[in-house]
Amino acid sequence: MTTRRTIAPDELDTLNLADPRLHAENDLSAVWRHLRRHDPVHWNPPTGSAPGFWAVTRHADVTSVYRDSTRFTSEGGNVLETLLAGGDSAAGRMLAITDGERHTGLRRILMSAFTPRALEPIVASVRRTVERLLRDAIEKGDCDFAADVAAGIPLGAICDLLGVPDSDRAHVLSLTSSALGSHEADSTAADTWIAKSEILLYFAGLARDRREGPHADVIALLAGSRVNGLPLDDDEIMLNCYSLILGGDETARLSMVGAALALLDHPDQWQALKRGDAGIDTAVEEMLRWTTPALHSGRTATTDTEVGGRPIAAGDIVTVWNASANHDELVFDAPDRLRLDRTPNRHITFAHGPHFCLGAYLARAEIGAVLAGLRDQVAEMERTGPARPVYSNFLSGISSLPLALKSA
Repeated sequence: MTTRRTIAPDELDTLNLADPRLHAENDLSAVWRHLRRHDPVHWNPPTGSAPGFWAVTRHADVTSVYRDSTRFTSEGGNVLETLLAGGDSAAGRMLAITDGERHTGLRRILMSAFTPRALEPIVASVRRTVERLLRDAIEKGDCDFAADVAAGIPLGAICDLLGVPDSDRAHVLSLTSSALGSHEADSTAADTWIAKSEILLYFAGLARDRREGPHADVIALLAGSRVNGLPLDDDEIMLNCYSLILGGDETARLSMVGAALALLDHPDQWQALKRGDAGIDTAVEEMLRWTTPALHSGRTATTDTEVGGRPIAAGDIVTVWNASANHDELVFDAPDRLRLDRTPNRHITFAHGPHFCLGAYLARAEIGAVLAGLRDQVAEMERTGPARPVYSNFLSGISSLPLALKSA
């Protein structure tokens, strides 16, 4: 990855926060810092045919919006791409973009599959997978940590939960990598739309299959459940599988790759992890804060209201920027320093409030397994090629990280 250009606050009037290139190719730390101090609820003006939107950057304001699904609904969409395009057709049927009683009922069903007890066999499998992938990467010498190690961990876990056959998993990974972002700067909206459509069609087929025979996975759980007394139809099952596969794969994978890069860039923290001066649990939380793989989340104001003293009109798009809130000086001491022993750590990488990430426990277990594996199995890491960024206004991270790993 070429050196990211630091964007100065005086360039703010020229920036469009919806531009994927802006986030992939530039360091916005100074811009976020300026906004938190001087313009914490910032208006990003309309561009072309896309409407303008509010960008909320302070931790306190971000968590306030997250908590209040009455004034700020997710049912118009929860990412800029769909909000700027006029809304999400899955609203009210997919957990992530459903509010109120239906959200509560659907979340209660899915939560039963994501408890620590229910996930015990999945977590055990994750640890074995991490050990095997790192061993293979060490034996091979050079590897792409993103493709050869991180890609096989969260996808395997969520596919186990959903009952996706082993033979289909590489195809599913290729689709998820294109649905929310891209490895290429010149990817088009059509490429993203095709990937999303193929994921939906794939899970529509699995949903039909689960109704025809006995299975013990999350799709079968959804197929046999009722919300407010009514069974879920195939579309609702398909849409929630789509949400789970994207949420369960992309963000955890990007955090793992970002964690490896962070350890390379901060050798003192790598040694602290190796010596045991920083525990795995606190290291996981700091890596989640540091990498913040989901840059933002979006809402629509349901009524005339205000955030941080700024008036917001009913119908306005309101985006909350985790990437800024996770570096808020009012919440985190020395936020621009990576400290694997940081505690407390009130990051909002998993969001906050009613839409707190369903798979947070599993993601923490996956990232913890990778950090423990690096600590125990790897003596040295060396970059052997340039890292490549993900191009997205929603996801942040590295799509390729060539490394040489030396056995401990």
